[in-house]
Amino acid sequence: MNRLGILLAALVGTQVSAAELTRVASSFEEKDPFGMFLDFTYQFTRERGTISREWYQLGQLQDVTELNYLKVENRLGIDLHLGIYKDLELHVGVPIIFGQDRTWSFAGGTDANNSTINRNCTLDPQGTQCADPGRGMGQLFNVDPRFNSYRAGLGDFTFGLAWNPFVQKKDPSKPTWTLRFDYTAPTAALLNPAQSTSSTSRGAIGDKVHRYTFSTHVSKRLNQYIEPYVGIWYTLPWKGPGFYSNCDVAYAEGPNSETARATLSHPENCGRDGWTREDTGVRPVHTGGANFGTEITVFEREERFQKVAFDFRGWFNYVSEGRTYNELSDPMRKLLYSSDYGQLGGQFGIIGSAAEFIKLRAYTSIAYNTEHFLTNEDIGKDLNGNGVVDVSSAPEEINPNFDYRVDRVGRRFRIEQQFIFSFMLNASFNF
Repeated sequence: MNRLGILLAALVGTQVSAAELTRVASSFEEKDPFGMFLDFTYQFTRERGTISREWYQLGQLQDVTELNYLKVENRLGIDLHLGIYKDLELHVGVPIIFGQDRTWSFAGGTDANNSTINRNCTLDPQGTQCADPGRGMGQLFNVDPRFNSYRAGLGDFTFGLAWNPFVQKKDPSKPTWTLRFDYTAPTAALLNPAQSTSSTSRGAIGDKVHRYTFSTHVSKRLNQYIEPYVGIWYTLPWKGPGFYSNCDVAYAEGPNSETARATLSHPENCGRDGWTREDTGVRPVHTGGANFGTEITVFEREERFQKVAFDFRGWFNYVSEGRTYNELSDPMRKLLYSSDYGQLGGQFGIIGSAAEFIKLRAYTSIAYNTEHFLTNEDIGKDLNGNGVVDVSSAPEEINPNFDYRVDRVGRRFRIEQQFIFSFMLNASFNF
């Protein structure tokens, strides 16, 4: 699962009703010996942003607008919740990504003639300079529909437990409180950003990272209409076997190969002390967040399991820095190091049920990611202990992932004005 997929999974997690956040399948109850429900969730997501770049011109460092970025995704989530004891459930989730398409185009006022993407004086990741500074013709990548990104496939499976220590229906003096643990296994096929994709030959979406999510939510029905809720969550990542490293091409084709030198500053450092595959591979991000809101019931006949309610929600998520598949990985053909950022979001939903065995929900949401760098690798490590990274006298200290064209201050890319619109339909069948 890539960096965007992690947040998308978080968005899916927040786009359920208040009752759903604290809903746990329960078995061995006096009047209900077996509890199980099955959810089918379709989600459409459209994400767009502006990619800019630091650039030195007219005697000063400026931010120049380069690209419009667009991502469109369609997915189906299938989730089984099985009660294994009173207020204790085991659940399994399977995501199916039908399409995850990314496109890049020049922003307004920018074209192939004035874009810094096409006029780099730093010609390669090693920092080779052109003979006539200011008139560079080094092209970072092609901005053309033929080089758009197309991905699809089965996502990472999730297995988890949920437990309600308190249930308001059983004890009206207490709120409903849920503790949840989820393990997301790296079951999806490995994403390789160096491989070209097309609409007829889609790429994979996995990153071979284990993820452990801890969450808790509390909801309290105050009267027949209002049920406020609040929750927090955190995901701990852990690299598993088979993760991707930008150095893989140097291992496979040799450090002096054209492919290796097209993406790495010092491919000969791959595998050396300080630059093992563990050091140069994916560095998964830590994520966490909080959500809060209110479910307002406008119609309810509890004895007939009939209900209509509106759900209003807000959230804040945090994503740490890390080396992942980000918004420029496909054009640059490698994993890139992003800085940390926050996400603010809001949602409106409608929940309805007409019978005991089925419940329908529809949600729409919008989220905003704060601006952050997309190319931000450290230049290297102090391996000899003299207190500095010796770029000239000790080139073995240079990070193979560092790219002089895009990671150096004054040449970095960032994404801004990044908005995510999502629409979701859910059907829940109760057994």
